[in-house]
Amino acid sequence: MNDRQYRMAHSQQKMPPAPSAMKPGGGSSCQAKFLSQFNSVDVGDTHFLILKRYQSLRSVGSGAQGLVVAAYDTVTKQNVAIKKLSRPFQNVTHAKRAYRELLLMKTCNHKNIIGLLNVFSPQNTFDEFSDVYLVMELMDASLSQVIQMDLDHERLSYLLYQMLCGIKHLHSAGIIHRDLKPSNIVVKSDCSLKILDFGLARTAGTTFMMTPYVVTRYYRAPEVILGMGYKENVDIWSIGCIFGEMIRGQVMFPGMDHIDQWNKIIQLLGSPSQKFMQRLQPTVRTYVENRPKYQGHAFESLFPNELFQREQSLTEPQKLNANMARKLLSRMLVIDPAERISVDEALEHPYINVWYDPAEVEGPVPITYDHSIDEREHTVEQWKALIYQEVMSYMCKNGVYVGAENCRESDSMEDCGSELDIALAAAAGMTTGASHNASHGAAHGVTQSASNCASNSMYNDHGPH
Repeated sequence: MNDRQYRMAHSQQKMPPAPSAMKPGGGSSCQAKFLSQFNSVDVGDTHFLILKRYQSLRSVGSGAQGLVVAAYDTVTKQNVAIKKLSRPFQNVTHAKRAYRELLLMKTCNHKNIIGLLNVFSPQNTFDEFSDVYLVMELMDASLSQVIQMDLDHERLSYLLYQMLCGIKHLHSAGIIHRDLKPSNIVVKSDCSLKILDFGLARTAGTTFMMTPYVVTRYYRAPEVILGMGYKENVDIWSIGCIFGEMIRGQVMFPGMDHIDQWNKIIQLLGSPSQKFMQRLQPTVRTYVENRPKYQGHAFESLFPNELFQREQSLTEPQKLNANMARKLLSRMLVIDPAERISVDEALEHPYINVWYDPAEVEGPVPITYDHSIDEREHTVEQWKALIYQEVMSYMCKNGVYVGAENCRESDSMEDCGSELDIALAAAAGMTTGASHNASHGAAHGVTQSASNCASNSMYNDHGPH
């Protein structure tokens, strides 16, 4: 069912549209002026109707949430990534995810979180609004590509440090990512790293987040698999899985389903303690207790020295080595979340703290995030109205003529014409925060031996990674 069919089937839930809803942009000349700002481009099988400032489009990745292209921004003179959301209003789940991702990208203001540079749509009326384009920083590759390379300790520790800094920033805003995996982490050739894709992120402590259907199965923490609920260090488990995968060159726990996933975990790490068992729901505890008992493997056998690149100078005072890496992994890949290392503790670990910079670890402070979003239950039309407000606000503030009433140029949200009033009516009194275009600091310097970390394409979301 498409969005128009959905609205027809649920017309009793929709506010009556104002007459101007049937007059795109307030008139044909205004609509022509609006559309003149866009170019029509086909990239593979996907049609892009894109602002003319973005040129030389080429595909760099695709996934369930849409296609990502690289482009050149003729205004800022930089290369960017543009993500066209795939049917964001086809159902409540997609609409809510699109709104959450948009707001979370605005909330974050950290060099290890992907930056939101612009948002636009080629539809300027609420009734026709169907496409959303997110403009982000362009990186060189996804971490899933980097995993195939031989990484020395310097690269490994620096990449981990940046993941932890980015996650600490999210957690400081009360946000748990929940979907960390190699394809949701992107890097540049200098080994600078950014986390992306916040559609599954949730506020810490909300009841809405307590669902097993979060991270891709391979990176799913035991407390999620067993339906225990979880807190911030669920992201630490995922980082541990990624860390182990970078060393071994293969997925740590490639379960075929959630039961097989649990079996893969206990076969490698050993059966959990009785203390952990007592916190399980009775039916789950019965199942876990009836599984075969495993002793697990020592981390020295899971991650033997030969998996690491040969260590260099033996005289370096803070030399990174395989033993340090194993000790950190043994604190991350802990079945009981009560015993698992925290983000702050991981940042202080000897394998990581060689990179420690207070400006990166402690700040900047995230923009205030509306934590009630995770608990809201709205119709597709209401989520669409909230997204429409955000997109029109971005377009107005970035100097895009949006076809406002009387063809006037718009400098603020108040000048964007009656279409906003229609969206506000559809939202039935819901409010949303003002738009913020997050600015991001320069990438962290890294020594010459850690350069040339990755190249080729990015933002791919194929397969289980």
